[in-house]
This record gives sequence, structure tokens and C-alpha cells, in this order.
Amino acid sequence: MKAVGFHTSLPITDTNALVDLDLPEPVLGEHDLLVEVKAVSVNPVDTKVRRNMSPTNGEARVLGWDAAGIVRRVGAKATLFKEGDEVWYAGDLTRPGSNAQLHAVDERIVGPKPKQLDFAEAAALPLTAITAWELLFDRLKVQHADPTQRNVLLVVGAAGGVGSVLLQLARRLTGLTVIGTASRPETQQWALEKGAHHVIDHSKPWAAQLSELGFSEVSHVISLTHTDSYLDQIVEVLQPEGQMALIDDPKALDIMPFKRKSLSVHWELMFTRPIFKTPTLARQHALLTRVSELVDEGIVSTTLTQRIAGINAENLRKAHAQIESATTRGKIVLEGF
Repeated sequence: MKAVGFHTSLPITDTNALVDLDLPEPVLGEHDLLVEVKAVSVNPVDTKVRRNMSPTNGEARVLGWDAAGIVRRVGAKATLFKEGDEVWYAGDLTRPGSNAQLHAVDERIVGPKPKQLDFAEAAALPLTAITAWELLFDRLKVQHADPTQRNVLLVVGAAGGVGSVLLQLARRLTGLTVIGTASRPETQQWALEKGAHHVIDHSKPWAAQLSELGFSEVSHVISLTHTDSYLDQIVEVLQPEGQMALIDDPKALDIMPFKRKSLSVHWELMFTRPIFKTPTLARQHALLTRVSELVDEGIVSTTLTQRIAGINAENLRKAHAQIESATTRGKIVLEGF
């Protein structure tokens, strides 16, 4: 089968950073689905793995943690789906990725593809939807926020892939006032369109901008990028006993300044459940099923902003380069082998 992967970590400008491969069809585990991949999207995790995790013994590693496709076979103990079902999922960091014609994935982290979306539109959403959902409802547990209080969520880096879904979920499923940060006119407008009540510029002092909007502090911060650079401002704007969650990889994270305000810190990695096969593993199936329903009800929309024809090494190198430029708005999706 056709696939795209890498043998050694190289800069994306090197033509060998990602190469076209011919690989055997994957072997199914008992809870697995064999999915014919129709579309994939590209996330920052793809670039991080490519840069930092060279395969051993010169073997090829296939990337890709977002896909939509059709079930072609099911494992011996798989009961959630049948042959011919259209599905979407983000996969498992410890297994081969979805940049392949056929992909084996545990059905407990797979959901039914929204009927209202084509495969490319659907492939833009799973990883970011899982991350956004878990940030809001599993890590910060905003569903338990005191409704008598002024609960305000500040989303740092709101126009990217995760932010684009998180704004929609927070605006439509919670009672939070949602404020996004974005530094360019086009990304500020995008954040407003996706659900932010207000947008501030993260390249300028935050407290003054929030004050102009009528907010002296916020109850929750979700930091999606450059957390270490913004840490002082996060502490400044969070109210006492406030909460912060983050998803990025700060080189250093001194949270001692959080003590005086009794602030809590929550880390989110949507791969935790599949990596450790936690008792809550199937929650990802449940939440993808719910997000699929929300899409079909018109409550959540795709975050696809760029569609590329052809899942191949050349196109994936271009997509990785754009992700690494840190200027992406929404999601880049490749479709068809």
C-alpha cells in the first residue's frame, strides 16, 4: 500500500524529510478497524515527531494523527462499527500514523463521520476536537463552574487548529464569556467568527486590553502556544483560585508565581488515553460521536482552511513547512492517494 513517512529526522527543506513508501497492509488487533483513508490533516505534533523522533534501525515511520475514511475490515472483538461505515479519528501516537492508504486503529478512539461533511472537511477536526473537549470538560471541568460568578475564559493563540474548535465548543456549550488572542487582522476576524465574544492582541499587554473590554481578571486561561513567553501575563490576569490549562511544550515552566493566587495548572495531551489504555479510553469514541452530532446539527463547523489534492510526500512536506511557519489559520487537509 502507498504511505508517506521518514527514516531519519531532517529539516523539512530536505527532500528526504518525508518520502513516499510502499508498505505491507497493517495487521489488525482484536479491537481494531482497518480504515481506507480518504483524507488526513496535518497538526503540529506531526512536525514535532518528524523533527525529534527518528525511527530505530533505519525503519520508516508513518506520521499522521487525523483521518477520515471508510471501514474495510474489523477486528475479532470490534463491535462499534461494521464494514462500509464512514469514520473519523485522531489515532494513537505509539502506532503507525494515518498517512497511508490503509490504517489500523482501535475502534474505541474512533467516531462516526459527520454526515454533513465530506471526508476532507471531517479530517480537519478529530485531534483538535478531542483536545478542545478534554481541555474544557476533563481538565478544567468548566461544566462545574459556579454560574453565579462571572466566568471568563481567555484562549491564547485562538486562531489555530485547537483554538478554532475550542472557541466553538466554549461559546455554544458553556456559559463562559470567551476571549481569544490573535495578533493579525485576519486571525482576529477568524476567532470572532468561530465564537469568541472578544479578541485581544497577544503581542501587546493583556491587562490593559482586558480592562478596556470591562474585565479586571479572568477565571480560566487555556494556553495553546508560547506558554513560557506569556506566563507572567497569565498569572497577572487570572483571578485568585483561577485555573490554567496548556497543551504546548515550554522549555521551562516556573509555576511558583502561581502559589500566591492558589492557581491550578492542568496539562492536556489527547494521546494520554490511547498511550496508557486508560479505563476512560472509550470516552474518545463517545466525544467524537457527540461532536459528529453537533456538526450535523450545525452547532460546530469544520476548521478546514486549505485543501490539497493528493496525499504524498511532496504535498506533506509543503504542509509541514507551513505548520512550522506558525502562521496557519485553521487546518490544512490532504485528500486522496
